Amino acid sequence: MTEDELLTGLAALAAGPPDGLLDRIAARWVSVPGPIGELSVAFTEQGVAYVHAGDGFAQAHRKRFGRPLLPAARPPAGLLPALRTGRLAGLRLDLRGVSDFQRDVLEAVRTIPRGEVRPYAWVAARAGRPKAVRAVGTALGHNPVPLLIPCHRVTRSDGVPGDYVFGAAAKERLLLAEGVDLDRLRRLAGERVFYLASDTTGVVCFPTCHNARRITPAHRHGFRSLAQARAAGYRPCRTCRPAQPDPS
Repeated sequence: MTEDELLTGLAALAAGPPDGLLDRIAARWVSVPGPIGELSVAFTEQGVAYVHAGDGFAQAHRKRFGRPLLPAARPPAGLLPALRTGRLAGLRLDLRGVSDFQRDVLEAVRTIPRGEVRPYAWVAARAGRPKAVRAVGTALGHNPVPLLIPCHRVTRSDGVPGDYVFGAAAKERLLLAEGVDLDRLRRLAGERVFYLASDTTGVVCFPTCHNARRITPAHRHGFRSLAQARAAGYRPCRTCRPAQPDPS
């Protein structure tokens, strides 16, 4: 449905439409540059609702939300800086269509800093469902606002980036651009090292935590499990909070 068709329908009403009705029944959209190329972004009066890369944007949006799309004159305030920096900084999101569990998953993912990654099991634990690791993957696969909620920062424990709504290659590209050393993660995983500890601070972290990156080689110790690190006298980092089920 086009904007002209909507306006014609509204004009035919016996009474004048209330203010803002058009924005309540349709979503606006813009095409903007993003870190993986041109993006199509839909937004409502509640905030950004959908981020899409590639062809088929209108069809995918209609199938998912059932709302017509109308072109917008300009992107919502804060969208371009958020895509560029990975920080929302007040940009509102419209997540009304997600389930409670998916909302919890997305809220957990929002806390992962730029340049760091967390395993799926960590997200499940943060979402209050530590055994729902597969369900976390499904929830992230249906993230309506990728890049704004950085599901690309959730990876497999073996150092492989894993699946992504925009494809595995885009995920790896995003992580490398943020400074994640994927080769190092794969090498550590191959050695069965999933946690790094400092004997000067007594703290154990995920390998990409900014605290772990400051550990000098002479004081760095690797562990397969958090239980092993605890047994050796290390306490979990309060920043990356690695208190979650250990990798198998």
